[in-house]
Amino acid sequence: MKYWKKLKQEQLKERVQKALFENVNFSKDISLGYPASKLDGKVFYDDAPFLKDAPTLQTYVANPNNIGCHTFGTSETAFSGTQEIEREVLNVLATDVFNLDEFDGYIAPGGTEANIQAIWVFRNYFMHNFDAKLSEIVILASEDTHYSIPKASNLLQIEWMKIPVHFNERNIDKTALEQIIVDAKANGKKYFIAVSNMGTTMFGSVDNPDDYTSLLEKHNVTYKLHIDGAYGGFVYPFSNKDSVINFSNPKISSITIDAHKMLQAPYGTGVFICRKGLIENVLTKEAEYVEGMDLTLCGSRSGANAVAVWMILFTYGPNGWFEKISILQMRTQFLCNELDKLNISYFREPHMNIVTIHAENIPHEIAEKYDLVPQQHNDDNKWYKIVLMDHVEIEHLTTFIDELKAFLHV
Repeated sequence: MKYWKKLKQEQLKERVQKALFENVNFSKDISLGYPASKLDGKVFYDDAPFLKDAPTLQTYVANPNNIGCHTFGTSETAFSGTQEIEREVLNVLATDVFNLDEFDGYIAPGGTEANIQAIWVFRNYFMHNFDAKLSEIVILASEDTHYSIPKASNLLQIEWMKIPVHFNERNIDKTALEQIIVDAKANGKKYFIAVSNMGTTMFGSVDNPDDYTSLLEKHNVTYKLHIDGAYGGFVYPFSNKDSVINFSNPKISSITIDAHKMLQAPYGTGVFICRKGLIENVLTKEAEYVEGMDLTLCGSRSGANAVAVWMILFTYGPNGWFEKISILQMRTQFLCNELDKLNISYFREPHMNIVTIHAENIPHEIAEKYDLVPQQHNDDNKWYKIVLMDHVEIEHLTTFIDELKAFLHV
């Protein structure tokens, strides 16, 4: 590990306080030009005594704006302290977790934006470098992919071609994928954006990126490959020591991760990381009043979210995080073992902490009582999922299993 380590509580507090000292202080500094301030003092008390021991809450009250991309060019000097915190987070994720030393990226307001950012970057890359027309660009992603992909398709006005998956195994139907590529070429598609999943939202299934790249190269088309690790990015690289879904694969151009899922950061903390030489394709030249201008979809965003992610990463360190994921894996395996005893059919990617059960095995009352999430909120639903998050303990699982046994009369 080059950047990631475990820090003591006092070290965490000192680092965040140093960052806040390097930012503009709206309580003390005379700052006349920014359309911003600390959180409203009549509602959010910045002198509350507990804040001195709560670095993340201190940052929320200070209300820094980490507008822009802090891995590329210059940024707003008023918030240089929390920008550096954000760079430290990106160093850990890009370099220590996903094996990329030279990168661009930012902490986005969620995985949805981060996925749209990736497709926006690649769409513009094709337009700037190949004079591609919108009608010549296409997105390839599986039927299990996150809804941010069809949302990106709609916003960016490029077609999404949905790749079928095998029902029980949830892996891509390569025969169907190849035919889709062949048909797309015949219909004038020349530039392909492939989105490969590292942990789908419903199943936790992990696509093999080679399924896309081998066929795209076989048919000699120009492409970019994005990994949607919004769910699995903080699980799969730690639970599967043999994983090669990272930037050591030169065909992967970008990765999305969500800190507000497995990392348990506040909502609004997705992460976008890409190789150098790509993000400048979405430079908004009209943002002239922003120092360094802007390369992000959202523009203004909270520096406090960067601090929250930094606090979690450096509280655990890499070994502590591996231990946490290992415990969740054991709980997931416990649930699978109990379902096996009941001959209940389910899907589980071996290195993930999601178990998705055939709906016919789960009565509606039990699904509702335990907040199981259906694949579809209608009578056609075929699956319910259980996510083994940090708060889901063995005793919760045994209570659920006992009730399921009673229903099945086992």
